Amino acid sequence: MLFYIIPATAQEGPASPKGKLFIIGGGDRPPALMKSLVAAAALGPKDYVIVLPMSSESPDTGYYYFKADLQPACTNAIVNFNFTAEKTSYKNWLDSLEHAKLIFITGGSQDRFMKVVLNTPVFKAIHKAYANGATIAGTSAGAAVMSQHMITGNELTDTIYRSTFRKVVDKNIEITEGLALLTTAVIDQHFIVRSRYNRLLSALARYPSLSCIGIDEATAIIVQGNKVKVVGESQVVVMRKPDELKITSKGLITMKDIQFSIYTEGDEFSIN
Repeated sequence: MLFYIIPATAQEGPASPKGKLFIIGGGDRPPALMKSLVAAAALGPKDYVIVLPMSSESPDTGYYYFKADLQPACTNAIVNFNFTAEKTSYKNWLDSLEHAKLIFITGGSQDRFMKVVLNTPVFKAIHKAYANGATIAGTSAGAAVMSQHMITGNELTDTIYRSTFRKVVDKNIEITEGLALLTTAVIDQHFIVRSRYNRLLSALARYPSLSCIGIDEATAIIVQGNKVKVVGESQVVVMRKPDELKITSKGLITMKDIQFSIYTEGDEFSIN
């Protein structure tokens, strides 16, 4: 079934986005977390939700399970827009995407998602929706894509994929271009349960001026401007402001006095 809205003439978004980011670290999406998502999005009776499942190998399945999780928390229409290379200029979908109140990006592969979206009208439509007040949400891969500098998960010095980096060395972490909804932070996901400290330390060494944020499963951060609030069942780790960053002759990374924080539900902090 096609779902689209023909809007009035679209206005250009402001320099500072009016919207929010709801970034989930993957894993389960408990009812309380879905209620927090609906509250953050401030969905009205006529608002609708668009799911972007392009990260997933099985897009319909990703949509199905998110819809099942969200429906107990709201009665709004939840629509699946599985953009492909052939559909990235599909005007009806783009118009609807620009005017959605909540956009959700499923888990899977962040590379797969960005290969479809980067440098396309879909990228622009997501940014326009965010600028005009939409909440952009995502889980797992859908969390990673929020950053301008996106962690792919690949180690450049090891061809075997592992969920946890085994070393903290120079030129090891692969970073590619994400959605750039967050330009002052790098996001990592499944953080506590998969012990991804080495990976985030590698990102911090690569971008020492940015906040590196690791979000655990069944947990989310709500970002509005520079302000962040934690919701969910587990923790969020923030690393930033390393001093005396150096690379040894053997390629090992050294840093001093890293600012390291752990937050739980209800805690608030600033990205910068």
